Amino acid sequence: GVLVEVNCESDFVARTDDFGALAADIAGEVAASDPADVAALMAQSYSKDSSMKIEDLLKSKIAKVGENMSIARFAKFTTSGRVESYIHHGAQLGVLIELGCTPESIASSEEVAELGRDLAMQIAAADPRYIRREDVSQADIDKERDIQRARALGEGKPEKIVDKVVDGRMGKFYEEICLLEQPFIKENSMKVEELVKQKASKAGGAVNVVRFVRFKVGDTQAAE
Repeated sequence: GVLVEVNCESDFVARTDDFGALAADIAGEVAASDPADVAALMAQSYSKDSSMKIEDLLKSKIAKVGENMSIARFAKFTTSGRVESYIHHGAQLGVLIELGCTPESIASSEEVAELGRDLAMQIAAADPRYIRREDVSQADIDKERDIQRARALGEGKPEKIVDKVVDGRMGKFYEEICLLEQPFIKENSMKVEELVKQKASKAGGAVNVVRFVRFKVGDTQAAE
């Protein structure tokens, strides 16, 4: 699977079929090759015209439209499990997710396909930064604990119980930033982790979330 962000200067151009076709074309080039980064992608030959590099393709489109364009970033997932994607209406927000499947045969099941689509939509809507709480950086944990400690003290909580108050509030923090701990957007009484287990059981195996990226146009930070 490939997710790519291509930028231009106006919404008018972004909504044109030509620009959409260009973005799809670039995604196809990433899928067909394995560029290390945007610079490497720009320097490689265009598969539909070997006399032209991707950089030349972009320049030709800029000359035609009269508006600057650039490839901001891309992600490519190759897996023996399953890759699913979600592009929000307007194509300014996109998600790519990889699921690991045991046995691999369940990757083609409708249950896993539906799970992948639901999780991609979950990531688009709820913007998690991590898959599970074990992935959260110590720096983020320390920062949040400091915030919650200052909040508790500001509320007049006794010093001797502040740490317990902070521990209790950290659960909400993990629920907000960790995909598996978030309430499922289609059924708030169920956590995403429960959804994964439920779908995996119906498919006859085990499923785990390996990685994901979430691209929002103009936002250089992508969750993973």
